[in-house]
Amino acid sequence: MRFSSALFALTAAASALAAPFANFTRCGSDISLDERRAVEARFAIDSAAALAGEDARAPILLPLRRTVHVVWHIIQESNTLAGGSISDDSVRQSITAMNNHYSGSTFRFILDRIDRTTNADWFRNVYRGNAQQTAMKNALHSGDAKVLNIYSVGFKTSSLLGYATWPWSYAGNNKDDGVVILYSSVPGGATPNYNEGKTLSHEVGHWLGLYHVFDDAETSCSDTDGVADTPAQMKASYGCPTGKDSCPAQPGVDSIHNYMDYSYDPCMNQFTPGQIERMKTQ
Repeated sequence: MRFSSALFALTAAASALAAPFANFTRCGSDISLDERRAVEARFAIDSAAALAGEDARAPILLPLRRTVHVVWHIIQESNTLAGGSISDDSVRQSITAMNNHYSGSTFRFILDRIDRTTNADWFRNVYRGNAQQTAMKNALHSGDAKVLNIYSVGFKTSSLLGYATWPWSYAGNNKDDGVVILYSSVPGGATPNYNEGKTLSHEVGHWLGLYHVFDDAETSCSDTDGVADTPAQMKASYGCPTGKDSCPAQPGVDSIHNYMDYSYDPCMNQFTPGQIERMKTQ
């Protein structure tokens, strides 16, 4: 499911540059244009090799239903909800919501285990690539590339809602693999407009190999997500801006309802067939 070719040991070290909206930054999973080009070039080679039966490491045709096992790590600073101690039921509701969001995609997520760690430093200060994140993941990461590790934290020193690793970065640093989200973005959480669990579904999209539907640099209307059926989109969407069209000279309006945009949770409700096909080949 997830790339293992040697080229993909390169790390996705792009920092979180996404613009904040309503005091939150939707995602920190940006990727540079140069890295994206390298990934897509390798993807084309591996896909061709798989079809020709030349490389056992290359992507292969998947079963009609792909099961992803999940380990959820609750990071808390205290045994209170405000301190990150979400309930086991909230975790289960998150998995149910994600399965609903991915219905029709062939992916099914099964919760294997929940664990809890009380560590105020991790809860408050984890951020992509920093020392707290490295320590947290080195201590808690479980399973191989087919296991989804989810970490819920507080992001008290940033406005971030979540970030994820890419499938092609696993070979270079397997302990880093997984998704990190704001604990209060789970269904029924305390984060207004972002509490239907769609931050998790967005980040898992990255974990399965999807880019944002818009240009991360917000300067180009070229096709940057590698998916043919998502219209060209220069700018991220915030709120639920019906009719928004940041590339009016090209067909289609912006994908404000797509899980890989930045819209409010109630506005998001779809992956395209092309995105589903891309996830299946990662």
